[in-house]
Amino acid sequence: MTRKYGPMHVNLRPVRCLFTLTLALSTSGFVQAEVALRGEAELTQTLKKNPPCCVIDARSEGQQLKTPLADALRYRPGLQIIPTASVIVIADSDKESLAVGEILGKQHPGKAIYAVKGGVSTWAGVRKSLEKITASQAPGMSKGISFVIPHNTCETGEPLQVLTSKPKP
Repeated sequence: MTRKYGPMHVNLRPVRCLFTLTLALSTSGFVQAEVALRGEAELTQTLKKNPPCCVIDARSEGQQLKTPLADALRYRPGLQIIPTASVIVIADSDKESLAVGEILGKQHPGKAIYAVKGGVSTWAGVRKSLEKITASQAPGMSKGISFVIPHNTCETGEPLQVLTSKPKP
């Protein structure tokens, strides 16, 4: 498209192509996971519907020793996980929780990652609330086969256990 402005002609097609290319390249790197800072009530409601596959403990080593978290993976740079559901990140501060969540979000676009607002004390409240909900539902559950996938089965690497069966005689 050429526009005429007095004696000078301006061709806008290269400018439009350059703008479109720049916009496409700048937004293509921003596809990442949804990272949200959640408090106890929000997290309990979310996890009641969709349990997480991984709980990542990104606290300092001293805090991890002082208050260990059952079924949590210790965060370390280069941690490789394969999240099959949402990921929970617990750290010493909300800012650190979000930072680790962002790192994991870049590795796993499209996965829900929840940074725990308030750290380990909030997470303890969430666990207690979820246990109450599970216990109250247990008597009325329908009979049949059920299977619970163990927590933190999403880390890659050497397996902790190898299950084998004996051949039938």
